Amino acid sequence: MTIIGVVAAMALPSIDYTRYRIDSAMRGVGTSLLSAQRAAVTRQHDMIILVDASNNTIRIHDDRNDNRVMDSDERVRAIPLGDQVVLGQGPAPSYSGVGAGPVTFIKQLNGVPALTFHRNGAASEYGGFYLTSRRALGGGSVHASDARLLVVERSTGRVTRYRYNGSAWVEAS
Repeated sequence: MTIIGVVAAMALPSIDYTRYRIDSAMRGVGTSLLSAQRAAVTRQHDMIILVDASNNTIRIHDDRNDNRVMDSDERVRAIPLGDQVVLGQGPAPSYSGVGAGPVTFIKQLNGVPALTFHRNGAASEYGGFYLTSRRALGGGSVHASDARLLVVERSTGRVTRYRYNGSAWVEAS
């Protein structure tokens, strides 16, 4: 028991909880995007994803009448990114074809970048957004491997997740 306690006391400070938080946020947002895309197909109306970098939140608008206005009877769900996770690229380089972050969607709604999933499952545009840690934004290249990226394909609405491993962007499992 003593040996186990000593080993645990030495190992716990070296665990990088921030990286786990970023991975969890990436998976959670990716799953929410997939759910919104499927809801657009099932309900046969647009689902609008608003990426609000200033509030560190992803909002999903159930646009029942396809008018791109948040009416009082339409559901808007907010997904906070969580502790120590922010929208941003940090010191990691841009992913080829997506561009620089934090959000690469061009179309906007209410002053924030917006992506629409249509009733056929397609997305309104190709693009993505970067997630990283607060420490990576302020700590230089030391924490570049905290960067994550979610890329949305226009024709299929498919979301692909990537992580920066310190030297290249690789698809995350």
